[in-house]
Amino acid sequence: MTSPLLSRPGAVAGRGVDDGVAAHYGDPLREQRVAMADGAVVDRSHRGVLRVGGADRLEWLHSLTSQHLTSLAPDVWTEALVLSPHGHVEHHLVLVDDGSATWIHVEPGTAPALLAYLESMKFWSDVTPEDVTSAYAVVSVVDGADRIVARASLVESVEATGLPLVGHDAWEALRVAAGRPRFGFETDHRTIPHEIGWLETAVHLDKGCYRGQETVARVHNLGRPPRRLVRVHFDGTSDELPQAGTPVMLDDKQVGFLGTAVQHAELGPIALAVIKRQVADDAHLMVAGMAAAAERLVDA
Repeated sequence: MTSPLLSRPGAVAGRGVDDGVAAHYGDPLREQRVAMADGAVVDRSHRGVLRVGGADRLEWLHSLTSQHLTSLAPDVWTEALVLSPHGHVEHHLVLVDDGSATWIHVEPGTAPALLAYLESMKFWSDVTPEDVTSAYAVVSVVDGADRIVARASLVESVEATGLPLVGHDAWEALRVAAGRPRFGFETDHRTIPHEIGWLETAVHLDKGCYRGQETVARVHNLGRPPRRLVRVHFDGTSDELPQAGTPVMLDDKQVGFLGTAVQHAELGPIALAVIKRQVADDAHLMVAGMAAAAERLVDA
């Protein structure tokens, strides 16, 4: 869906899956500085939104995901994963319960697949999952909580925060600087939670059985996940940032893949990447012809 905030003066649409919202409103680096200094609000209305009603919703979601949800307090945001039987990440959920329903937001375009999975797992549970993306939207406050608002009042909801509006590029730049992975960018079909730091934010290690738990427990207990998330600092020899999925090379051999690359207002050109565990911290990497240094984010 296309956000009405894209009609604001200076708005430039995002790229790829982010094309439904503004990448920036004319000055992306200034927007980053504003967000870091004073806080800001970001239009993330292109994300998918699901609502799960029913008396059994938290127990049911608890049984299907990596997170402990049975005692989730109202209005407390958390993250959860849906894993494959082999422990690979299939969905990343950001969710909150309001006391009568659980609200979930996910990457653009992934809500239908998640809903199909949830529908297939209903059985006799008192739950009513539904895709409400057409009626509800996500608004995020930098260093604050997400908000799910009525899509019809998106503009009013943004203005009601009293915060400056910045583009999605500012959100992404701050995310990369903070080392927070994004599903579909810093993940592939083989990603397990341990590799990218989701073990700390989206997995509860002391909960009951769920799909993929065996892999989570085994790798946690034995250590040595095959890959790890790093922050990459480019040498700045090119103004063009490489795309997500670009190979990360060491001595003419691919040792990983690039995730999100951004131009940060203070750190310069940086990115997140997933590389093999054995790559040394001081290795001289190459990405799209540019020299790059890796900064450890996840202990492998």
